[in-house]
Amino acid sequence: MIKLHLVIKDLPIFNVPNYAQMKYPELCIKNCLPLSVICDNIRDPGNLGTILRCAAGAGCDKVLLTKGCVDVWEPKVLRAGMGAHFRIPLIANLEWESIPNYLSTSCKVFAADHHGLATLDQDVSSSGRDKDYAWVSSRQNPKVNQYKEWSSSDDDSDLEERKPTAKFHLPDVGIQCYHDLWAQGQTAVVIGGEAHGLSMEALELAESTAGQRLYIPLVPGMDSLNSGMAASILLFEAKRQLTLLKK
Repeated sequence: MIKLHLVIKDLPIFNVPNYAQMKYPELCIKNCLPLSVICDNIRDPGNLGTILRCAAGAGCDKVLLTKGCVDVWEPKVLRAGMGAHFRIPLIANLEWESIPNYLSTSCKVFAADHHGLATLDQDVSSSGRDKDYAWVSSRQNPKVNQYKEWSSSDDDSDLEERKPTAKFHLPDVGIQCYHDLWAQGQTAVVIGGEAHGLSMEALELAESTAGQRLYIPLVPGMDSLNSGMAASILLFEAKRQLTLLKK
């Protein structure tokens, strides 16, 4: 019997770089735009790597990653990023409260929304819940909101018993198609995670900066695009709009 053994001669080891101490290519710095990406609980390594690669290719000035995202230096993320890690500042493991510190005061935050015009035509349901917000993640900040799940089988008496113990606020964030004008200055785009979508904190940030939700029209029967594909479409549309401003 022939036995095969895998022999690793060289095992590369390096310290995880600090973005503040890294030097980025002059060509990247020269061509960067007032455009940032906020990754909201992106857990798939391939999708995160794709987002980083798109952000570098579109000329984004930075990528912010919230706590809950996959490790930005994970091998699969590095492989999918194709060198993006060394072309653009990546600031990871951030709490939502600290994210505004990395954005200019004039920055508008826009959130990728996988719903579309269908939600715009829906009225508030008989239960009093706005269907336009059905896609929002239920991962609330426990310090702010308390809630219980509701289903259509619940009667009014159950609803009375399940009223939130704290005030529940749905951010008032409008929705528009991605190819309408929106990137007209300092801009940040939030890309939600695959499992839960946008967090409530992302919408609150968009509301506080007078931003909007952006949707990409799809043919009937298609639910959504993955986060990497959606990011590429939105970022290069933002690049197009910001480039036109310079002319």
